[in-house]
Parts: sequence; structure tokens; C-alpha cells
Amino acid sequence: MKFLLTSAGVKNPSIHAALLGLLGKPIAECDALCIPTAMYGHPMVGPGWRAWEFIAGRSAEPMCELGWKSLGVLELTALPSLDRDCWVPKVQAADVLLVAGGDALYLAHHMRLSGLADLLPSLPDMVWVGLSAGSMVMTPRIGEDFVGWKPPGGGDSALGLVDFVIFPHVDHPSLPENTMAAAERWAAGIGHPAYAIDDQTAIQVVDGAVEVISEGHWKQLNG
Repeated sequence: MKFLLTSAGVKNPSIHAALLGLLGKPIAECDALCIPTAMYGHPMVGPGWRAWEFIAGRSAEPMCELGWKSLGVLELTALPSLDRDCWVPKVQAADVLLVAGGDALYLAHHMRLSGLADLLPSLPDMVWVGLSAGSMVMTPRIGEDFVGWKPPGGGDSALGLVDFVIFPHVDHPSLPENTMAAAERWAAGIGHPAYAIDDQTAIQVVDGAVEVISEGHWKQLNG
């Protein structure tokens, strides 16, 4: 699987070019599925109009509006009630998964519960484009600072499909607590290599090779 882990979507030409490189063909030739599930678990987002904005490509974080050949919705909370034959072939046929932000632990829980987390390693050509929590879910853990919704077993463990952790939205004007100094304090106790990234930055991972794509600012911590 190939990853484009962003703080705020495909926000600039550099991240867009990285996405094209991962896809290996024009966006207009690619089939996408979007996953809004993480939004429901976060009090600043929740179900409702923000989820609709994401799916409709009307949010401030470009993901669904990029001109895909087709765009479907993969709602993870529905999958446990469905036969796997109803949804697994659709995931296998897609070129890219577009994963909204929200609550990373809520997303990780439903990825495990639905079976999507177990399916992903069998999809080497799939591109995962994460937005904030949709990126953090792929890391080993998120740190106590980002724990909101609490999974049944507690803790802050995510899926660990990459070997580093992410502090997103550095210096965002609406998130005054997300300073680089705060990221450094968070990283000091996280126990993994860490990246603090702003909304103009993404992290690309292909076959374990990590590359930072940025038109903004970022910092590697604990490296």
C-alpha cells in the first residue's frame, strides 16, 4: 500500500504532484472511495453537514473534488452488518481511498471492526490519502494529547502501518494550542520517530521509504 498522509488534504501543487505520482495515471482515470467515518467521533466535526461537505467536495480540505473518474462512499460503521462480498470487491477495484479527518481512535476502531484494517495489506497498489486523523490512524499511536473518543480497550494505539507518528495542523490559526513547541513536548514522550506538519505538508510513504512533501513548514522529531 502507498500512503499520502496529509494534515489538510491536497492543499497545494506539490502535494497534488505527489498524488499523481503515487496513482501512476491521471486522476480522471482513477476510481476513488471516500471514508467519512472519523468525522463522527470528533466533537468539532460530528455527523451532519460537515460530513456532507467532505463527500460533496465542498470542504476546505481538497480530497473528493479533484476530478475522479468515479467517487463512492465507504462507510465503515455499516460494513459489519454486510456480507463481505458486498463491499470487499469494491475496495479491491478502487485506485485510492480518501480518508477524512476527525477522531483517529474512532476511525481505527471501526477499521478493525469492519475488517478493512485486515484487508489493506493485501492491496499493494492502493493509495491511501489521509487527512489529519485519516493520516494519524496509520501510525503506531497518537499520544494522549489527541485522545478524544476512547476505544473499549483504552489506550492511544492506532494501526501501526507506518513506523512514525504525526502531529498535524502545526501553527493553525484556529488551533492556537498546536504550536511547534507543543509538538516537541508531545514527541518527547511518544516513543517513535515523529513529524510535526502544517496544513501545507504531507508525508509520502512507498515501500517503507518516507518523503516529506511541503510548501509550508514541518519538523522531524525524535529522528
